[in-house]
Amino acid sequence: MIIVHTPDADERRFYLQQFRLALPGKSFVCSDDDYSNDEIDTAIVWRPPPDFFAQFKKLKTIFALGAGVDALVARKDIADDVALYRLCDAGMGAQMVEYVRYGVLHWQRQMYRYQHLQLHQRWLPQPVRLAADVRVCVLGLGELGEQVAKALVADGYRVSGWSRTMTVIDGVHAASGLPALDELLTQADVVVSLLPLTTQTKYLLDSRRLSLLPEGAAIINASRGAIIDENALLNALNEERLEFALLDVFEHEPLAASHPFWNHPRVMITPHVAAVTIAEEAVKQIAENIEKRARGEPIDGVVDGKSGY
Repeated sequence: MIIVHTPDADERRFYLQQFRLALPGKSFVCSDDDYSNDEIDTAIVWRPPPDFFAQFKKLKTIFALGAGVDALVARKDIADDVALYRLCDAGMGAQMVEYVRYGVLHWQRQMYRYQHLQLHQRWLPQPVRLAADVRVCVLGLGELGEQVAKALVADGYRVSGWSRTMTVIDGVHAASGLPALDELLTQADVVVSLLPLTTQTKYLLDSRRLSLLPEGAAIINASRGAIIDENALLNALNEERLEFALLDVFEHEPLAASHPFWNHPRVMITPHVAAVTIAEEAVKQIAENIEKRARGEPIDGVVDGKSGY
């Protein structure tokens, strides 16, 4: 039996109906239903409550309704022999490309400055920045990062990329390893973080690494808030070493109303919407993976507990 859980009751009922339509031969319940814990061998979840999985002694498989699984990997109620899978793209790639393109253009065309000038009724054209002169570094070259990097290359930007293991992408100067990261940061006008959150990437962009960026550079964070030391970022913005930050994710969400990011003139905030799960795509992908697993076929999106993604 397969249990479906999301924090919102209406949403989980919607997913329950969609999965029953996609796999009529399977038995689905949601966390509101009556069922025996011993019947549950598969869970499809997003943000389950604490100790949710401990009740299912026969659980063998978990499918996440999202691409980010750091919270699931860190949980203590999942047995070591339970297989964990994340979504691969599922409609999120195109959204992420749009989000990053917007952020890069916002910096390139200096829209943040024009917003400030408008507030003061000032007519003051800014110097032109051409795409061919803008250096963009994409951190994280997985499914989403690769799509973003390729799109930026097609737009005419000078694109570099960094990942844990070496990834080759046409038109992208790619590198791996921490020494290579430091070198790439010294040559980046815009840094785009699309990294998974692991013990190795937490606070990867700390005060020292942020100081490596050229003066006037920009940060776009659309992965996980704790990739960046937020205090170090705030200091760099206050000291005007960094010119602009587009932030979709934060270490603690929702962002506290008292946080200085909200009213900072160099910061644009979005509420974790850079690339949201498209329900129809997610159901299709997970349903296909359930059938593949039943047939003993390999499944995309397997999570390596050691690497954290």
